[in-house]
Amino acid sequence: MTRPKDLDPSSNPRALLGCELRHAREQAGLSQEALGAPIFVSGSFIGQLEAGTRRMHLEYAKHFDAVFGTDGFFERNCEAVGKSKYPDHFAEAAEAEAVATAIRQYATLLIPGLLQTKAYAEEVSRAYHPTATDETIDDLVAARLERAHLLDDPTTPLFWVVVDEAALQRAVGGGAVMAEALRHVSALARKRRIIVQVLPFSAGAHAAMEGHLKLMEFEDGPPLCFVEGPSMGKLIDDPATVTHHTMMFNLLQAAALSPKDSLALIESVAQDYEHGQQHP
Repeated sequence: MTRPKDLDPSSNPRALLGCELRHAREQAGLSQEALGAPIFVSGSFIGQLEAGTRRMHLEYAKHFDAVFGTDGFFERNCEAVGKSKYPDHFAEAAEAEAVATAIRQYATLLIPGLLQTKAYAEEVSRAYHPTATDETIDDLVAARLERAHLLDDPTTPLFWVVVDEAALQRAVGGGAVMAEALRHVSALARKRRIIVQVLPFSAGAHAAMEGHLKLMEFEDGPPLCFVEGPSMGKLIDDPATVTHHTMMFNLLQAAALSPKDSLALIESVAQDYEHGQQHP
């Protein structure tokens, strides 16, 4: 097999690497399942690598070079796709999010990153990294705000978020920061760029009390689920698990306030912050 040329890092290296993988696999006459079996990954995972929705890790790259005789091409180019401005536990999810056609998210204690203002993101970053330099905080905030540009497109991706009432009531940065943050969310909802629902305290026990949940759909690949904890996260492609988490999100939607009532609550809380009223 002719060895492909190394990728240009100024392009979209992960997408290009995925195309090279698909080409090499088809030239070798292998199915996605057959290529993935020796490294204990599913055919759908191979498909996600080929579509550019999942990152290629070094152990996989070495396997592909051995199978296809590509003289270290996939191993060398892992460096081009491995660099990320995001924390290690979140990098792959952020990259998948950028190419998703639909994102559905349940946020427990925070306004979701895609909806955060600069001031809110700064407060969160400083709380997470109390000893970090100003430069480090600036880099973290810039990366978070850059992610939000995917909402600049007027229709894609669909973004549907269920926010726990706790995220509204926790005064991150004080009243002025919270008022601005909630007004930003309401503005996106009013121009119909996002769908937002609030899960009120009165809903009591619910399906996702154990934490954060994000579901992503793609044009050229199966759906993914991302679950997250303190400094850790896992991107899941197991169909049964994704189906289960989709049902969890559906239950949250059913328990939450309607979009209309949610917007009214968000704007009411924002007004209270503006007027300096205390929250529980």
